[in-house]
Parts: sequence; structure tokens; C-alpha cells
Amino acid sequence: MSPASSLPVQPLSPLDGRYRPAVADLGDHLSEAGLNRARVHVEIEWLIDQTDRSFAGSEPLTDEQKASLRGVVTSFGQADIDELGALEATTRHDVKAVEYYVRARLEQLGLGAIAELTHFACTSEDINNLSYALTVKAAVENVWLPRFDGVVALFEKLADEYADAPMLSHTHGQPATPTTVGKEFAVYAYRLKRVRSQIVGTEYLGKFSGATGTFSAHVVASADIDWPTVSRSFVEGLGLEWNPLTTQIESHDWQAELYSRVAHANRILHNVATDIWTYISMGYITQIPQAGATGSSTMPHKINPIRFENAEANLEISSALLSSLAETLVTSRMQRDLTDSSAQRNIGVAFGHSLLALDNITRGLGEISVNTAAMLDDLDHNWEVLGEAIQTVIRAEITAGRSSISDPYALLKELTRGHKVGQAELVAFVEGLDIGAEAKARLVELTPATYTGLAADLVTYL
Repeated sequence: MSPASSLPVQPLSPLDGRYRPAVADLGDHLSEAGLNRARVHVEIEWLIDQTDRSFAGSEPLTDEQKASLRGVVTSFGQADIDELGALEATTRHDVKAVEYYVRARLEQLGLGAIAELTHFACTSEDINNLSYALTVKAAVENVWLPRFDGVVALFEKLADEYADAPMLSHTHGQPATPTTVGKEFAVYAYRLKRVRSQIVGTEYLGKFSGATGTFSAHVVASADIDWPTVSRSFVEGLGLEWNPLTTQIESHDWQAELYSRVAHANRILHNVATDIWTYISMGYITQIPQAGATGSSTMPHKINPIRFENAEANLEISSALLSSLAETLVTSRMQRDLTDSSAQRNIGVAFGHSLLALDNITRGLGEISVNTAAMLDDLDHNWEVLGEAIQTVIRAEITAGRSSISDPYALLKELTRGHKVGQAELVAFVEGLDIGAEAKARLVELTPATYTGLAADLVTYL
């Protein structure tokens, strides 16, 4: 049975409850209030644009009047949020509520004469698509991307610090050709930096062309104006890229592209989290105890890798939401339907779970230490991984005419496959090979810890 008493009103999403401190900055952009502030911004800038052109006989606003109007946006706060909420409760239409809110501000500022230019020739989507583009752009550039860059910087630091630290690789979960810790961290950094460049290259598109993208109302109101040029200037003046060909809605292709790229970044980070979790379980990476922290409710010795487990879960949720947005937003029935309206209200949730994962990975990376001693010990217990090196050298010796061995791969498979082979056995095996003295000397000197090729040098490609 459920508890008998009712709780006070509580946040339903953990992003607004337990995890709010980690994601709060997104709320300034991707919340309903952030969207409404952007809507007010677009409406006011459109008013200023029209009066600057003396449209319909209007007088250009003074610098002081423009500053007062723009101050409505910069001072937007709780009282404005509440006022818009009350207006929407009556209008049952969010953008119409914004229009009435702007009209009221015009009256307060003594600018009632231009009130009819508020939302002039606009459909709701003219305001919404620009507002979403502005808020998403600001959220990515000012909040999400700096946190993402912080994670990349940590991997670059770890790659440089451990560039020379040898580590046994595991392909298919089995001991394989050694690498270095730094090179593996460099792989993560390189992958993340590559997808970052794609995210940064996002085109944030905007349309401003009326009810079905035809400028019909604009032309009827004033046929002598080059409305596409006005539209382009206005959209680009907001810091967005103009989309000239749309239906009632901006087609959302840029959103699908962005969300797919962020989901891709999420999935790379998910791979990072699962790898580090595995390295912790193997003892290659240890967790630094945090004062007062409890790893297990019953086993005092444990330090659970909760940062990376939390990141995994949130990356999965974020990617699922972003993928859903990318798949659904590109479809709208003929000129317009409203499925995008509900879907886009989850943009903040999708980015919030990604941001929470970035926070956990950042904190997790700050609470680990690379156990080089354990890695060296593991290398010393897996001399059979040198089988690749030996058979490759034999092949080169055969080609050079310094060996008559017929099947070097089969020879090494017989020696090493399914067997633990130590240093003494391998040295004895090499000493008995039909190869040149110089090649034999190189192989005798080789150890699993030194068989890392150019791994350390590859870190410099970051």
C-alpha cells in the first residue's frame, strides 16, 4: 500500500530534484521561462526592426526607448513569469500570451502607438522557431559545451601524464598486444574532439515568413517591400542563419543534426564510462577514497564506481531522448502539426541528462588513480602476447632470406595458444629460431612492458 499521507508538491524529474545543482544552469535557457524570455526578445526586436524602417508610418525609436524595450528582456524575472502564466491561463495559447505581455509593456513605456506592430504578420512558429534556436544555441555554447570541453581536457591531461605507462590490452576480453594508458586516454580525447567539431559546426536556422512560409500577409500589407530581404536581415541580426524555404514551421533539420551529434558524443562517453568501470574492476585503475563517503551499505571495504555508473544511465536516457527528437522533429504533416510543440519541451531534459553525465565523469576522473604497479604485474604474467612480435619478425627474416622457417604463425600458435608462457620459455624458444643474429637479439630483449610500439608517440596527435 502507498503511504496514507500526501507529500507537499515535489519535482517529478530528478533533474529538478536530486540532481538540480549539476544541471541548474541549463534552466536559464531550456526551461519554459527561458523560452518565454526568448519569445519576448524576438517580439521586441521585431518591433524595433519595423520602426527602424519606419514601417506603416511609424517613427524610429530613440536609443533610450530601444534600451527601455530591451530592458524588458534583461530584467525578465519571476513577476514576469507569473504574469505570463496568468495570461496563458486565459488565452490558452502561449505565444498569444507573450504578445499581450509585450503590448502591456509598450503601454507602460508610453509606446502604445506602435502596439499594433506587435507580432505583425507573424505566425506563432515565426516566434517559436527563432526562440528555440536562440535558447538551444545559448545552452549548447554557454553551458553544455564548456562542461564537455572540461572532460576532453581531462583526457588530454591523462593522456600526456601516462603516455609511457605500459598496459596490457584486451581484445575480445583476452590478453593482447600491449598499449599505454596514455594512448588509450588519447583515443577517447580524439574521438570526443572530432564529434565536438561537428557540434560546433551546427547551423542554427531560423524562418520568419508567415503562416505557410509565403509572406502572403506581408505582401498584402505592403507589396513594395522586399520581404525576403527584411526576413533574412532580421534572422541574421539575431545571430542565426536564415532558412528561405519552409512551410509554416522551420523544418527542424538543424535540430535533428545537432541532437544526433550530441547523442553520438553521449555514446562515446558511454564507452568511456564502461571502459573505466572495467579497468576499475580489473585493478588497473583505483578509486581514491572520499572522506565520509560510503561505498556499500553492508560491505565497508567497497568503493563503488558510482560516478561512471551514474554517467552510463544518464547518457542512455539522454541519447534516447535526443534520438527521439532527431527522428520525430523532421516530420510535420503538410504545412503544420503540433507534435513538435510537445517534443521540443523535452530538449532541456535531454541535455540535462547529458550534462549530469558530464558532471559525474568529471568528478569520477578526479577520484581515480592509475595503478601502474598492477599493470606491470599483469604484463609480466602474459609473456605469450609477444607471440605476435616473434612471428612477425620471422616473416620479415624469411622475406630477407635469413630464415627457412615454413609457417611462423603456426609455429607460434603451437607454442602460445591456450598456454601461459614465461620469459624463460620464450627466450629459449627465440634462441633456437632459424633467424638472423640481430633479429634474435631484439626479440630476446623484448618484454611485454616494452612491446608498446609507437603508443607513447601517438599521444602527440591530439
